Amino acid sequence: GAEIRDICESLRENSVRLLSLRGCQLSERDFGHVCRGAAESRSLAQLNLNLGIVSNINRPPGRRLLSNFPFCLHSLHGSPLTDAGLALLNPALSIHPSLVALDLGDCMLGDEGINLICGLLPPDGAKSGLKELTLSANPGVTSKGWGRLAIAVAHSSQLRVLNLDYNPLGDQVAGMLAVAVASSRTLEVLDLEGTGLTNQSAQTLLDMVENYPTALRTLILAENNISPELQQQISDLLSEGEEEEETEAREVTAREKNPWICQNNSSSQMVLMTSGLGDSLLAETEM
Repeated sequence: GAEIRDICESLRENSVRLLSLRGCQLSERDFGHVCRGAAESRSLAQLNLNLGIVSNINRPPGRRLLSNFPFCLHSLHGSPLTDAGLALLNPALSIHPSLVALDLGDCMLGDEGINLICGLLPPDGAKSGLKELTLSANPGVTSKGWGRLAIAVAHSSQLRVLNLDYNPLGDQVAGMLAVAVASSRTLEVLDLEGTGLTNQSAQTLLDMVENYPTALRTLILAENNISPELQQQISDLLSEGEEEEETEAREVTAREKNPWICQNNSSSQMVLMTSGLGDSLLAETEM
């Protein structure tokens, strides 16, 4: 009715950047109108079809929309997509030119679905891939599927955020993920909240953070059987790494602003060099 007309008109006027149809009950006809408007919109950047909108993988309007969507951020969280539904969407997802974030949390996925998702995490330099991936609450995935994902993450050139919260991962999968994090050059955020981890996992993750330089800045371990002391140690180490990077960034900025200033770390001296018409000055100052 009037609400659908308003949505479609706004899409035609290119005045919508985010369209969320969370838990809506739409007729086939109305859903088709919205899908056509979304596909033709030049302003829409994010599409949320959460909580049952894609409840039937055979709904033609939704399949056409998701096969031609120009948006870079997509959420199907809470939709009973299953591996079969993802298989229908996968060809379009694989060739999408600008897809950077995908939320498939609570979509009833299994190992076959994870195999398809791994194709969206291409090896270094192959092509652009996802930067943010959410797979929360997909308990049908086995350790074999998570292991496959860990391998893909280790070789991903793009992924920065990985949300795996509320999956029954356990210590074995956590160990595989620790290896993936140590190998990844881009992963900054890993959410493992409520994933059945123990101090064994935490110790492995602590060793990884303490002994191997990684891009990781945030590791969420809440609602696991992990001691507060271990969680605090990991948090402190991640914070130290972030502070060191910020200090290095400030030093680089200072050198770019004044290229005549050089830091000599071995002797803790500041050397200031300037040159004029035939003259040179070298001054040393104890820091």
